[in-house]
Amino acid sequence: TGLTSGQRLVTVQQGPLYRVRGSHVTLWCKVSSYQGPAEQNFQWSIYLPSAPQREVQIVSTVDPSFPYAIYTQRVRGRGIYVERVQGDAVLLHITELQDRDAGEYECHTPNTDETYFGSYSAKMNLSVIADTLSASMPPQVLTLTEGDAVELTCEVSKSTTKHTHLSVGWYHLQGAGDHHAEEVLILSKDFVLKPGASYVQRFLVGDVRLNKVGNTTYKLFLGGVKPSDQGQLYCEAAEWIEDPDKTWKDISRKQTERTLLTVLSQGRDLSVDIAAAESSLSEGDTLQLNCMVEAQKSSSRHFQVIWLLNGVEVARVDPHGVLTWKEEYEERAMLGQLRALKPSNTIYALTIYEVGLRDNGTYRCSVSEMKTPGDLHSIQTNLSSDIQVKVKPIESLMRLSVSTSTPQVTAGDSLILHCEVQGATSPVSVQWWHLPPQHPGPGVLVATMEQDGSVRLGSTYQNGRTRGSLRLEKASSGTFTLVIPSTLDEDDGGKYRCEATEWSRGQSWTEQGETEVTVSSMGLSLRATLRSRIAIVRYGQSFELICQVSANYTLEEVPASVRWLFQPSPPTGPYHELVQVFPSGTVAWVAAQSHFKEKVQLMKIDTSFRLHIQSAVAADEGTYQCEVEVWRRNVLPLGHPAATTRSNAVGIKVVLPESKLRVSLEDSHVKVASSADTAIECRIEFAQNNSQLAVTWYLLPPLGDETPLQIVRASYSSVLEYGPEFSSPAQKSRFLSQRVSSNGFWLHILSANLGDRGEYYCVVEEWLWLVDGWYKLGEGTSGRTTLEFELPERELQMDKTNQSLVAREGEEVTLHCLLQGAHLPDTHLSAAWFQVMKSGLNSPLLTLHHDGTIQRPQESLAGRLYLRRPTAGDFSLTLSPVQRGDAGLYYCQVQEWQQQGEGKDWAVQASACSGYTQLTTIPPESTVMSRICSSPSLLNFILWLPLVLILLLALAVFCWYYKYRK
Repeated sequence: TGLTSGQRLVTVQQGPLYRVRGSHVTLWCKVSSYQGPAEQNFQWSIYLPSAPQREVQIVSTVDPSFPYAIYTQRVRGRGIYVERVQGDAVLLHITELQDRDAGEYECHTPNTDETYFGSYSAKMNLSVIADTLSASMPPQVLTLTEGDAVELTCEVSKSTTKHTHLSVGWYHLQGAGDHHAEEVLILSKDFVLKPGASYVQRFLVGDVRLNKVGNTTYKLFLGGVKPSDQGQLYCEAAEWIEDPDKTWKDISRKQTERTLLTVLSQGRDLSVDIAAAESSLSEGDTLQLNCMVEAQKSSSRHFQVIWLLNGVEVARVDPHGVLTWKEEYEERAMLGQLRALKPSNTIYALTIYEVGLRDNGTYRCSVSEMKTPGDLHSIQTNLSSDIQVKVKPIESLMRLSVSTSTPQVTAGDSLILHCEVQGATSPVSVQWWHLPPQHPGPGVLVATMEQDGSVRLGSTYQNGRTRGSLRLEKASSGTFTLVIPSTLDEDDGGKYRCEATEWSRGQSWTEQGETEVTVSSMGLSLRATLRSRIAIVRYGQSFELICQVSANYTLEEVPASVRWLFQPSPPTGPYHELVQVFPSGTVAWVAAQSHFKEKVQLMKIDTSFRLHIQSAVAADEGTYQCEVEVWRRNVLPLGHPAATTRSNAVGIKVVLPESKLRVSLEDSHVKVASSADTAIECRIEFAQNNSQLAVTWYLLPPLGDETPLQIVRASYSSVLEYGPEFSSPAQKSRFLSQRVSSNGFWLHILSANLGDRGEYYCVVEEWLWLVDGWYKLGEGTSGRTTLEFELPERELQMDKTNQSLVAREGEEVTLHCLLQGAHLPDTHLSAAWFQVMKSGLNSPLLTLHHDGTIQRPQESLAGRLYLRRPTAGDFSLTLSPVQRGDAGLYYCQVQEWQQQGEGKDWAVQASACSGYTQLTTIPPESTVMSRICSSPSLLNFILWLPLVLILLLALAVFCWYYKYRK
């Protein structure tokens, strides 16, 4: 009954267990010390690593609905099942272990006891590892003679991370239907060699042994093979792991492919057989013949093999393995169409590639045994049986039909031609030929599609700019379609021939067909006229050019493009392209004319093209033309146009707005006291409100040559630019330009002196911002203002004699300024020296003020000007050292000052100017002329030299005359 009085105990196979993926796994479970029936029920569940607390039911011996859905299919298909070993013990079978089968397994037994007492379940862990075991041995077909030796190599490897052992063994199957393998030699997991029962004696004498080479190579050696060794040999490797219960379990087994071993009994008989892989062939197939020699100890014997076709020798292989072809087969052998091999001493092979009808017939092989390889006479000869080889010719079932969907077109239209190929079973190549109506002959190649689908155009059709980009396409139905995008003229009509060639095993079959098309011409006449509503455009104004096209057809029927051309004014060369509008509407701008791009509108209205330019600027002035091109229908604008015309030229002049500037022309006089400040007025009578003004002040000195001197220019942005004569800091500080109102400018002159005398006037420029910058509209010149000085009524007595002085460069010179007579008491004197420049400007050099201070306006001369005043009335000026640029006209002015009262200003009471001193400078002593002039003897020689030359010339003439006269 199985009843016990003990405590119920459920036990399972001890874990953890490691098993490989895909293997058949069994887990045992048993129960003891239970009450109730002898046959207990078992239920298996698993706790997956991803959810270790959740029970997943697998299989039960009592409840068919026990498995969860994830296991239902495998349980029903017997992929997982429970085998009852006895009433209280079972095995859980997993026939093909999967990665998801890893986890903690629980074996549970439902209670059959009167009370719960003991354990009702037990758990163990199962891990799934990869199957890394591999075993390989190349398959062989070996024919040996009794007593020969053979060696078989088995490659075994594993990469399991767990500690495992390998066992490697060789097994022997006697016959083809034998399923019971006999052990030959086993290397166990414990590294012990164990021979099979039939191989023990041979193992002991060393005829059966195993050699391990490296980590993965195992070699089985069989010496002295016997007829009993005949059959199939293979290698089997097993991977073993030690379970927690200290038992070893094979977790993976791998078998290699098999080697077929034939062992011939010893003797002097010679048997020859011939076999063919296939004897009924078609042209282009491959014929494979094998000649097999059977003889005892064949490896140590010497054979010569001759291949025969219809009794005639084809080739022979001598005992050394040297191959010789008969003469009529040598060329085919060189081309690789014939091959004869000797894989072993007992197997000879003849291969004919791409057989033809000439290879039909009866094949035999003749084997002769020689005593030694060099013997000419055979010991014995044997012929194989006959093999009849029949080669059938290949016939092509290809059919061809040619058609066109465009039988009648107009020049410029496309041609579409179809070549339908049916029945071809091998790759097909296609050629299209054109047979022009006016040019009989073999035709012109249009396009070719090779067997691999590559397309090649004929030389006449390679230029895509002529007829567009030709296309040759193959549809899946076997139709080859040729598309010529654009026909040129009537010559593109006529017949088009399609030639299709089927290729198979070195042979080809060609079919051809034709279709005819008609191409009618289309004459094109084109003329373009360019006009503009306005030819003179104000700055900033828009203008439009209209290119009117007239033709003998409507432009909508054919693609047309327009190219706008421009030649700036004045011309700098030929016309430049501005922009082109293609038939597709694409606009192509020329980079050099990119300033047009932002302000140009391009339009097409009916049969006219329009170029609208906004906000004209000076760069837009010039001559414009339009050029129109048209193509025949369906032609992309890549080829040559069918008609082209260029319009007449239209000139556009861009003018600035008229200046309305008026400047006052009234002359005036201004008198100023010495050293006083004064101002010159420049009055604007009219200027536009939105314009800007620039003013330039000029001076005409009294001693000048009527060339005006620029004093200062104030630009429209108030930037000051002084003339060269007024660019020194002292001059800049005295002459200031100021705009005092919207219609008035003043030139301020501070501390005026005699050098400031002359006529002043202004030049006013009117500037206006127009689209792309500031432009000068015009200018006006004012009347002249004469600046004079108010002289005191009393004049000082001075030496006014004009003098001329010559001074050598580098030396010292004194310019005299002498006051004659005494000046009034309680008065002070001031003196000023001036140099009259070439421009006529009186440039101040040095000023001695009445308070005794000295001012040197010209910094470059400051270190060379000295006022030494040996007496109170002597204001002579010393220059030291003299330089070449000091030459010129000098004068001085002396003024008498008196204070107007205690604490009041000083005023001029009397004044006078000296005469002019003309200073001439000469080079220093080191010059050549100075040396000549300073040497009397050298100077006399130079003076007498011409007279001496004249006397010598007269003497020569007299001698010549006397000689020839006599």
